[in-house]
Amino acid sequence: MFDPHRHKAAVLVAVGDVILTILTFEAAYQTRALLPLERTFFILTPVKALLLVVTLALWLLAGRSIGVYERLYGTNVWAAAYDSLRQVAFGGLGLVTFQFLLRLDISRSFIGLFALYNFVALVVYRGSAGKLRGYIRRQFGAEVFYVIVGCGEKAVGFGRQLEEGAEFGHRLLTFVDPSNGNRACPSQITLDKIYGVIPLSELPRLLRQRVVDEILFVVDGQKLSELEEIFLLCDEEGIRTRIAADFFPHVHSRLYLDRFGGVPMLTFTATPHDEIRLFVKRVFDVTLALCSLVLLSVPMLLVALLVRLTSHGPAVFSQVRCGLNGRQFTVYKLRSMVNNAHQRQAEVAHLNEKDGPVFKSSKDPRLTTLGRYLRRFSIDEWPQFWNILKGDMSFVGPRPAVPDEVEQYKNWQRRRLRMRPGLTCLWAVHGRDTIDFDTWMKLDLEYIDNWSLRLDFKILLQSIPRVLAGRGAN
Repeated sequence: MFDPHRHKAAVLVAVGDVILTILTFEAAYQTRALLPLERTFFILTPVKALLLVVTLALWLLAGRSIGVYERLYGTNVWAAAYDSLRQVAFGGLGLVTFQFLLRLDISRSFIGLFALYNFVALVVYRGSAGKLRGYIRRQFGAEVFYVIVGCGEKAVGFGRQLEEGAEFGHRLLTFVDPSNGNRACPSQITLDKIYGVIPLSELPRLLRQRVVDEILFVVDGQKLSELEEIFLLCDEEGIRTRIAADFFPHVHSRLYLDRFGGVPMLTFTATPHDEIRLFVKRVFDVTLALCSLVLLSVPMLLVALLVRLTSHGPAVFSQVRCGLNGRQFTVYKLRSMVNNAHQRQAEVAHLNEKDGPVFKSSKDPRLTTLGRYLRRFSIDEWPQFWNILKGDMSFVGPRPAVPDEVEQYKNWQRRRLRMRPGLTCLWAVHGRDTIDFDTWMKLDLEYIDNWSLRLDFKILLQSIPRVLAGRGAN
């Protein structure tokens, strides 16, 4: 399925979620009002409207982060039930948190009824996704007829994918030999059906005789310039054309078309570029960092006082680190080492337990007695909530490295700098300080390649028990 089709399907599923959430919200409200319980249940209209708007936002955000809008479940009811349960659980947790922050006195039985009704409705809705697929197909148009220019292995692969998309109305007419018979090309290609292969010179006649909605060019990059007349013909007739651009040597990059002024730009990026999701990530960072600073302000002051009383030097340690795309910033930590630790780096070099340019040691004599506990439970990282609030860091992302380490990176390792550094990361939930340097780098790149809001939440949830238990930290 092409991206616009997939996006349309996602919108339809999301609209269904909105409708069901509104209906189940009202159903739960009316049910609770009719229950003969001790307390009379009533919510003022402005508060009820605000609660419904927040609920819709939380449910959609939870669904987006879990990925329920990116797939249709068909007959897989168990998968639909599992994802629906997670969506209701995350949304419900957010709703309870919102109620607590605004000190709203909302009936718990109402919230419980709403969660139950919504879960059942979502499972039934998503379990009947087969019918929804048929509706979506009709919305795409009755049928879309394709011609593939190309007869190599990749072209055949595209033809096979079109056949698999038959339920969405994709219809493959024929293949076109771009060499006009000058090179070896089969006279027909067999997939689930048998398709003829016509020479390029016959394409104009085919366009006049048959309905052709789109032409897919699956040819080598150097051959595109030879097809200029065909592109002009398609442009004149208003036929949509698509070019398979997998011949570019960008292994990790995603490809999309952008414009600079009036000039079309083919853009490659090896890092996330979805501005909406990145904005949601930033809003989440600011909100959580602000709440953390408020809640931990008094404990942080007490720990800072303990640092000052138990060792000489300032309570807060600052150091230059490398952030997004190599930008340098000052990171803040509660001091866990003796005051002159940096000057004594050479003395403890032989204690390094890591390969690569980083230094990690579980027996570092520069650590203070209090500092060992601060590091074990990551309390020394608390001041970095300020770095997150400023925008230097995020809650989840590759850990910020010192410039001396970055200078020793191999080329492939520098790609980890293309994401805003984080307080926790993927390797932090795969052993923290117990993994080797190359694995650390590879896990950072795996995070970048597979980044999503869902992955961020997963890493955060997995990090909390590891930090509280002090597992894996030197």
